[in-house]
Amino acid sequence: MERVQLTREVEAVAIPAGHHVTLEAGMDAYVMQALGGSFTLRVPIYGLVRVAGADADAIGKRPEDAGEVTGASGTLEEQVWSVLKTCYDPEIPVNIVDLGLVYSMEIEPHDDGARVDVKMTLTAQGCGMGGAIAADAQAKLLALPGIREASVDIVWDPPWTPQMISPEGRERLGMA
Repeated sequence: MERVQLTREVEAVAIPAGHHVTLEAGMDAYVMQALGGSFTLRVPIYGLVRVAGADADAIGKRPEDAGEVTGASGTLEEQVWSVLKTCYDPEIPVNIVDLGLVYSMEIEPHDDGARVDVKMTLTAQGCGMGGAIAADAQAKLLALPGIREASVDIVWDPPWTPQMISPEGRERLGMA
């Protein structure tokens, strides 16, 4: 946990509610997590918030400090899985694939670019960050060369359980 002071006003997303808040210049905050291209901060007035990596300068950081993974290589399927592993629940330091949140991924090739359909869930149905996590995954998929369309749908069947966490995720969470 690192203490930072905001150098300028910045938009953030409240966790887990998912609504937007404006953090004022001069506010103190604590960096709780820097993964997947965003920062999770603890701000005394708001609690946990997510700040985009593009706004890293507002907390004295660089976008690359947010753990953004770029340059996925391999087959298109390998690239899609690699990109999905850069998406994080802002409260949990494990990517959505290793958390067991991604239930399916299908690629439908077309002449002008492929379509990717992802079905994922959340650790809790009341999580307000679901839309933000799905939008993050969709944006990262659409940034891949060769992807024309991407759909990330949140589903609830089967219900998620901690047993769905991969061995890597369990190790990261100290559950191994």
